[in-house]
Amino acid sequence: MLRIPTGGAPKSGTAGSGSAGRLVSIGTVLTLLRDEFPEVTISKIRFLEAEGLVEPRRTPSGYRKFSTEDVERLARILRLQRDHYLPLKVIREQLDALARGEQIRIPAPTAHGDSVDPASPCAVYGEVGRERATAARVRRAELLAAAEVEEAQLAEWESYGLIGEAPGGGFDAETVTVARLVADLGRFGLEPRHLRAMKAAADREAGLVEQVVAPLRRHRNPQTRAHAEATLKELAGLSVRLHEALVQTALGVRLR
Repeated sequence: MLRIPTGGAPKSGTAGSGSAGRLVSIGTVLTLLRDEFPEVTISKIRFLEAEGLVEPRRTPSGYRKFSTEDVERLARILRLQRDHYLPLKVIREQLDALARGEQIRIPAPTAHGDSVDPASPCAVYGEVGRERATAARVRRAELLAAAEVEEAQLAEWESYGLIGEAPGGGFDAETVTVARLVADLGRFGLEPRHLRAMKAAADREAGLVEQVVAPLRRHRNPQTRAHAEATLKELAGLSVRLHEALVQTALGVRLR
């Protein structure tokens, strides 16, 4: 369970989805979620709010304030997207049913991203909010549902090199994340042609990280090679955070 720091601000502002306890800023929420969801951003949280999936309180000056329940709700939404590739409409229905006290169950993804038939006697189910391993691959139709876009949009992303199938077919979890982010940016009017520069920058960053890790990967010692993979993940995470910080600094963004 995610815990709000005891030093958070006291409750204030207009009514929202919070309850008793301390409230925190959107920046603190981002920090709380980042350990489990390193790809989450301020824009993503604001988008989920705009879609009515979370309702933080507001201070008289307009700053967002989130309760423990808000943070846990956000984490549940992100898990349902990450682990089950559910569109926001379905997630909203699941959460509404859960709020009514109903016992909600959804099919768990298989190792290849195929949804298990609920009518099958061998179907595997998991309660909403329970941790599940992310599917290794998803099919094209599932990617479209996860990103909530049409085939024509996905084809356009592919033509600009933003999205691509993994070797052997299907789309991996990282590609699903990219698809969702491209879709979110598209709602603000940013088209695939605008995002080519971001893709090129990401490729250059990846090349730089690969240069650092390559000597470790070539080592004969298995422990050293394992350390290379851990280093790769750490450098990737640091690169993402640096990129976000640089963009926010360039724009003079204040977390509200």
